[in-house]
This record gives sequence, C-alpha cells and structure tokens, in this order.
Amino acid sequence: MKLTVLVDNNTLIDKNYYGEPALSFYIEEGHNRILFDVGYSDIFLQNASKMGLNLREVNYVVLSHGHLDHTWGLSSLLGTANYFGPSKKDITLLAHPAAFFPKEDNGEEIGMAISPEVLKRAFHVQTSKTPYWISNRLVFLGEIERTHSFENRKPLGKTKAGVEDDRMVDDYLLDDSALAYKTDEGIVIITGCSHSGICNIIDTAKSVCKDNRILDIIGGFHLLNPSEEALQGTLDFFQKLSPVKVHACHCTDLNSKIALSKVANLIEVGVGCVYQYD
Repeated sequence: MKLTVLVDNNTLIDKNYYGEPALSFYIEEGHNRILFDVGYSDIFLQNASKMGLNLREVNYVVLSHGHLDHTWGLSSLLGTANYFGPSKKDITLLAHPAAFFPKEDNGEEIGMAISPEVLKRAFHVQTSKTPYWISNRLVFLGEIERTHSFENRKPLGKTKAGVEDDRMVDDYLLDDSALAYKTDEGIVIITGCSHSGICNIIDTAKSVCKDNRILDIIGGFHLLNPSEEALQGTLDFFQKLSPVKVHACHCTDLNSKIALSKVANLIEVGVGCVYQYD
C-alpha cells in the first residue's frame, strides 16, 4: 500500500503544494485507488495534479466522518469532470450512515454541503456500521466501540437523532471511523480526526484485524488542547502499545505531539509526504 498526503494543515515538501486545516489522503492498494477524505476545498485536486497523480483511477472515496473539513471537497470532486470523467457511478462512496446527517455547532452548519440524494445520484453510496473489507487486507472499521473512559467525553455540536428521527441531539460523532491495513509486520491505521478516540480506534482495529501489532498510525488524533486526563490516558496507552511509528497530523496540537514523542516514535507529516507499506 502506498499513501500520499494530499491535504494537511502543514506542507513539508517545497513544491508549492497547498495546505489547509483539513485532511485528504490518496491510497494505492492493489487494484484499488482510494481518496480518504477530501478536505475543505479543491486543493486536494490541485495538489494531486502537481504530484502527477491520476485521479481518474479512483474507485473509492472513503469518508472518516461527516465534518466539513473532511467532506466539503466533494463539491469540487462532483464538478471536475476532467479529473473523473463523465461516469462517477463507478466510484463507491463509503462511510458510516450517520456521516450524512446534518451537523451544527452554535447555529452554524459544520456537516456535509451536499445532500445524500445528490450523492446517491453521483456515486454508488455504501454505508456501514460494521467492518467493510475493501480488499482482503484493507478494511473500513465501521462504528468504533467506545471503551476508554478518557476519550470522547464531550459532544461536538448537534446532529440528527436518526434516519427517521429529525430531532437534533448532542453529537458524539458515532460516524467517526478509520481504515486499517494488514501487513506482515502489523497493522497500519489511517484516521481522519479520531473523534471516537484514537485509543478506541486502535483497539477496534486490533480486534477486527486479529493482530495486536501496530506498525503505524497516520492521521488526526483529535488532541486539541485536550484535558489532562485525556492526554495522560493517551500517553499511557501509547507507551504500553509501543507502535513502530506514529504519524500524528491535522487535529493534533504541538503540545500533544511533543508529549507523544516522549512515548512513541513520532514522525512529522505534511502535504506531499509519501508512505509505503508491504
């Protein structure tokens, strides 16, 4: 598997790439070509073009969750026929079903900008609360089991209560998920924001993949000015976990990265970085 960072808060490689407080990865795995999240805007398309990546080959768009900094790029994707050709129906859009629910915070819309009805006309939409295997080595984890008391304690805004229930309720981001890739050396976990808890995600990946070895974790850890309890719980977990390497980015603040670097092999991430796993 090869993973290229299309969008992140940081740009580390001097090739005039664009960055924004969002996330998008391009993943090549076997015959699959996957966009994992699509950022805020069209810069994932612009950066891909500068990198010489052929996005016409994309057959999966996987959404980690329904927030705007991971989904608003869908508008640019839908309007870019020169990248994706006339038939996007060949592309599977994969997400937790609640990713398509309205989301708001203090009266502002923070969810998807495109309705599920429009997306269903453009893509083959596949939703799953349970693990969904894209290939025999790459899996969408579905709904993450919440077991660590120090994670996901507070809601972030409001969301719809259910498919047939339009009440707006506290949003604990049940739609937040991740990918896991099985290698001979252990699991590679690919996250968006980890609202469900990075430790919860890791435990779910280990259970689904039936492997306790963690080769790498790349993505946002949702450690933005975390409470002392949340940060210390995460540090204790990672020290015991002992992953081979960690690529924390996007929604992971500097103090949290510094703290993580003391208990794990933390490597900086930015737009243009490429990682390969056998």
